[in-house]
Amino acid sequence: MAEFKITRSSAARMYSKDEKIIMKNVKPEFNLEDLNQKFLAQDEIIALAKENSPRLLNKFRLAYPDFFDKISSIQPNLKNSELIFCIYLKLNLTTKEIATYTYVTPKAIQNRKNRIRKKLNIPSELDIYKWFNDI
Repeated sequence: MAEFKITRSSAARMYSKDEKIIMKNVKPEFNLEDLNQKFLAQDEIIALAKENSPRLLNKFRLAYPDFFDKISSIQPNLKNSELIFCIYLKLNLTTKEIATYTYVTPKAIQNRKNRIRKKLNIPSELDIYKWFNDI
């Protein structure tokens, strides 16, 4: 029986050949243009949130349809105003920022957080921002 000796150069050529075959079958995971569009949409959503624009809900729904599917599976009867509040939380806006953008007191925002927490069954020991980031 013949013995085959694999040298570094032959192993490198085999690896290189295998790598080329694998690389042909791998599609890029993201497109730079798609990524750029996502950033533009994110910037527009943040601007709409800061303006307290009525277009925020529709723009967010177009950009992140899975978010609303997940929220609806937990609580299908949320009002639009509650969904918009969920968007603010998903955007990681602080209580003070939300209060400023929506022209209400920070205490009112804290109360809304508590009501949303109850409706979505978010445990009180869990950070509400972490919960929204995870869905």
